[in-house]
Amino acid sequence: MKRYIAAGVTALVLGVGATSAQDAPFGTEADAEYARLLWEVMEASNLAGENAIRTFPYEGVAPHGMMLETFYSKADVNGHSGDLIIKRNYGPEDVTIEDVQADPGKHLAAITVMFRREAGYDADNMDWFWVKYLPDGSLDKNPAGMQLAGRVAKGADAGCISCHVAAPGDDYMFTTD
Repeated sequence: MKRYIAAGVTALVLGVGATSAQDAPFGTEADAEYARLLWEVMEASNLAGENAIRTFPYEGVAPHGMMLETFYSKADVNGHSGDLIIKRNYGPEDVTIEDVQADPGKHLAAITVMFRREAGYDADNMDWFWVKYLPDGSLDKNPAGMQLAGRVAKGADAGCISCHVAAPGDDYMFTTD
């Protein structure tokens, strides 16, 4: 049974308090480069980009979108194979399933991704790499201008990690038990 995030967390748009950009656990150039490689892998697999496969959208909640498509796969990035979860986030608030099916590109707001990196990447958080792409594959940024890739909002009171750590089943996923 699918579970949806019920909290109205502003998840992917928050910074990390007083941490400076060079000390931040996310948003570095290395994170951006890894996110670029991941996007290329997703495009080659038709999981992102112009030729992305489609599925039947379902109702979502903030912060991801009012309509969602979710894909579970594996991906190889830099010689590492890991679990890949892709969530296409559609809006605006009043968007319907029919709207998304008729013109998905018009309603796609963002693509949020979890990719399980190699052991030791972030052992505190099951080695998940988090990223929020804009529909064109570029990285979204928080209000402070930090790129949303890497250990997004690690140590913050709100954001990807603080929200997903509460998921049942000890896997950081709300869609599995």
